[in-house]
Amino acid sequence: MADTRRAVLVSISTKGALPEFDQSLKDFQLHQDFGCDVFNDELMKRSLSSHVYTAIQQIHKSVGLELTAEIAGQVANAMRQWAVERGATHFSHWFQPMTGLTAEKHDSFLGDMPFTGKPILEFSGSALVRGEPDASSFPSGGIRSTFEARGYTVWDPVSPAFIRRYQNGSVLCIPTSFISWTGEALDVRTPLLRSEEALSRQALRLLKFIGEEADGVYSTLGAEQEFFMIDRAYFLTRPDLVATGRTVAGADPPKGQQMEDHYFGSIHPRVLACLMEIEKEAWRLSVPLKTRHNEVSPAQHEFAPIFERASIACDHNMILMELLRDTARKHGLECLLHEKPFQGVNGSGKHNNWSICTTSGDNLLEPGKVPHQNLRFMLFLAASIKAVDDHADVLRAAVASAANDFRLGANEAPPAIISVFLGTLLEEIVKNIISDDENMPSPSPLYKRNNALIQLGVSTLPPLPRDQTDRNRTSPFAFTGNKFEFRAVGSSQNCAVPITALNTAVADSLSQMAEGIENYIREGKDSTDSVKQVIKETLKNHLRVCFGGNGYSKEWHEEAAKRGLPNLRATPEALRTMLNEKNIKMWAKHRVFNESEATSRVTVNLERYVHTVAIESNTLIGMASSHMIPAALLQQTNLAEAVLKLKAALPNFDNGPQAELLTKYAELVNTAIKQLAELRKKQSALEHLDDVQAEANFCRDELLVAMSALRTTVDDIELITDDNLWPLPKYHELLFVR
Repeated sequence: MADTRRAVLVSISTKGALPEFDQSLKDFQLHQDFGCDVFNDELMKRSLSSHVYTAIQQIHKSVGLELTAEIAGQVANAMRQWAVERGATHFSHWFQPMTGLTAEKHDSFLGDMPFTGKPILEFSGSALVRGEPDASSFPSGGIRSTFEARGYTVWDPVSPAFIRRYQNGSVLCIPTSFISWTGEALDVRTPLLRSEEALSRQALRLLKFIGEEADGVYSTLGAEQEFFMIDRAYFLTRPDLVATGRTVAGADPPKGQQMEDHYFGSIHPRVLACLMEIEKEAWRLSVPLKTRHNEVSPAQHEFAPIFERASIACDHNMILMELLRDTARKHGLECLLHEKPFQGVNGSGKHNNWSICTTSGDNLLEPGKVPHQNLRFMLFLAASIKAVDDHADVLRAAVASAANDFRLGANEAPPAIISVFLGTLLEEIVKNIISDDENMPSPSPLYKRNNALIQLGVSTLPPLPRDQTDRNRTSPFAFTGNKFEFRAVGSSQNCAVPITALNTAVADSLSQMAEGIENYIREGKDSTDSVKQVIKETLKNHLRVCFGGNGYSKEWHEEAAKRGLPNLRATPEALRTMLNEKNIKMWAKHRVFNESEATSRVTVNLERYVHTVAIESNTLIGMASSHMIPAALLQQTNLAEAVLKLKAALPNFDNGPQAELLTKYAELVNTAIKQLAELRKKQSALEHLDDVQAEANFCRDELLVAMSALRTTVDDIELITDDNLWPLPKYHELLFVR
């Protein structure tokens, strides 16, 4: 295997020219070809009758218009004609089951075959609206038994259909929900759409109190996707990366990220060529990628998009992750989306930039020039703060996974304590509202200071406008100007899960605030005064969740405990909170999950946690048994022979230091063998448990601890083993060699 490492290195160092774009990508013009593989609004306007097009627009605005057979039939016919013209031979209901991935089944457009033998192409309205995949083979968390197979996919007309191009053909992909025969959600899209409707209902209810109206409200999302790009040949020689997406062993390299020279540095040409191809493929699918750059860790990068409607943004992020994986391999690279592929350097997250917008485009979290006089902004800001305080446990559960547990609280990502960062100006405004300070100048001195121009002291450089607040990278939920940045989301996650939790929590807060306002109005208070009173009470009651300091510090953990904020450090305890009585009531009240659906999510995610840790444990057992310890025994033999030969050749020479080296090495090997045996016992014990919560707790408390102990030892062995004997690519090769 050491020879394989050298062969890979030689192969990389002698690679020829970078892969060429295919002609369609070479000729790509951003302003002309953006969205060319999407059945978008412009196409619908051209190909649908005016009343059907208007109906689709009304559905997009969430005004409750029914999707009729006539609408579906006309859309299906136009969609088929367009797709076939663009080379598609098949269509697929594209859905997102509870696997963390997407799913699809391809059906051709072939219809009846008349006697002439020439096929008729068909795609009916019913085929557009409903599909029927086998529901028994997807995770259901107990909603469906194995023998209960029927399930349905249902067209989501808000999320546009698109064409995926492959080497030998193209497929029309139709975004759909996935439900069981009993009507319960088996996917992540359906709860997301329900949460959007809940948010819209409650937001419209509150807007009326301040004299504003809208057709509908939805959340917006911009997901910053982090990832690693490594050489695929090295990837394939690491069993742990192939099986688990992360390295379960590997000593820290001499150089990691301590020089702070990778962030925003020049992108390696080979990686840049790959990223450029991904961008063009994404743009064809209307994925609005805006920014690319190197991230903090070696070999780590990021794509960031323009914000858009959350349900569509979630689809686009899933498309992006597929493009990252597929396109990287065309370039001889491997994209690692795991939250923590390498120990000792930063892992990857996916910051979810979230806001609330009306269908007419008004951002309800836009503070304006004088935030404390903007009643709408203060209303929705207060609701967001209340939502995080009331349902911090749900938000933590929404980002819980075995992979993300390695990031949260590790001085590279927010802590597991969910808190809100407002910035100095909003903190001042909130405290003044709570203290009934009606004399706050407009604008305040702090506002004037924060918005003063930055003078650089160089005559050729222009003065710069300063944002209203600094940023806090240690906050899980930070206000960043006109949106909140939910920074705890993991890089491999489907954004629909945390956005569903966030939408529902905010909808719940808006509902409770509306009830409070209605009570004050019934008591005879003016509507505006009632709104102001509820804002004040809400901020006062939930100020404890606001924190502007260092979220990594020990002092914050102690202070958070005093404030009564939950600190759910690992997935098993975080997921349980989904089923707390208050949360079950919230899900049911807003019709996002019934109790069965909520329970199924906990079960599915606990099972995934257990399976993930068990696979990682078995992978480490296999690598230690067949790679690391055999190499260590060869090194031990070589050391022993060297010590004996030296003693025989130079009887009077003091070979004590070399004998000590042999002793130390032999002790490490013995320790590794004992720890391997202990890990095997733990793995066997796990297989005898029959309750998923007990299994998850055992993985957290026993299996991961045993894995960490063995890893520490084999990593120490790696550092003092002859490089020619070590069979696995090392961190410096994985992170730095392209």
